[in-house]
Amino acid sequence: MFDITALGEILIDFTPSGTNGMGMPLYAQNPGGAPANVLAQSALLGSRTAFIGKVGQDGFGTFLRSVMERSGIDTRALVTSEEVHTTLAFVQLDACGDRSFSFYRNPGADILLRESEVDYDLIRQSHIFHFGSLSLTDEPARSATVAAVHAARESGCLISYDPNYRPPLWPSQDAARTAMLKLLPLADILKLSEEELTLLTGEASLATGTAALAVQGPALILISLAERGAYFRRGALCGLVPAFQVDTVDTTGAGDAFLGAILHRLRHKTLEEIRRLGEDELREIVRFGNAAGGLTTAAKGAIPAMPTLERILSLQG
Repeated sequence: MFDITALGEILIDFTPSGTNGMGMPLYAQNPGGAPANVLAQSALLGSRTAFIGKVGQDGFGTFLRSVMERSGIDTRALVTSEEVHTTLAFVQLDACGDRSFSFYRNPGADILLRESEVDYDLIRQSHIFHFGSLSLTDEPARSATVAAVHAARESGCLISYDPNYRPPLWPSQDAARTAMLKLLPLADILKLSEEELTLLTGEASLATGTAALAVQGPALILISLAERGAYFRRGALCGLVPAFQVDTVDTTGAGDAFLGAILHRLRHKTLEEIRRLGEDELREIVRFGNAAGGLTTAAKGAIPAMPTLERILSLQG
């Protein structure tokens, strides 16, 4: 039995790493991909995790497999493509550490995952199934993702969903919104950014926007708000949990660490128990996620920067 299984992209994030002797920018090769990042944080905290996805038959794919295995993520369902290379992303950082992405993914191995390559037995052995929207941008990965989500629902998994919006990967905002909303009614736990909340609902208000999403099915909605913290909604119960003060270097992976820490805390709960979470316990769980996300911004990269339980507890005081 796995606590959390995720399906989606696993790729290389090339992140800025200073300059060489001639002043030319240097980039560090970091493992990335939101679903894999979520698992890495959960595994680091002690969850049993597994990943379903696809990499190229190249050095980058070998590197990503080894990183996941060292992180405690089961890779039996990681498929290797002989057709195309592993997906790459170059990350640019502004003066505040905020990111922008350039993707080399047309095609990339992650979008070639086929429905027949999904390990459905692995899904059936999992308590939580997590996925994001980047695997919905192209076929055949879109069909594979839809099939996996339906299999998870039929197996009684808790379903966690991150509509992780990356504009360069979609033909338009309307196409992204339509694809993201299609699977929303199947989600039990929904994590978004403020930008994604507005994209999906047309609402800037956290209270109004999350209320509009809640009627579509999710039991727990989480909005990551960067340095402001996070907003939650569980039925009529909602509120803001402030962030921790950290020296931010790179925000890559912060939202994934936030969600990974929260899924770790929810890994033994049923859907009905989540629906009955009291305000004090829910605020404490979100605060735990805020600590994980905040600490991840204090170093460069995503998976390499994710904090241990000891560091999270130390920050929480």
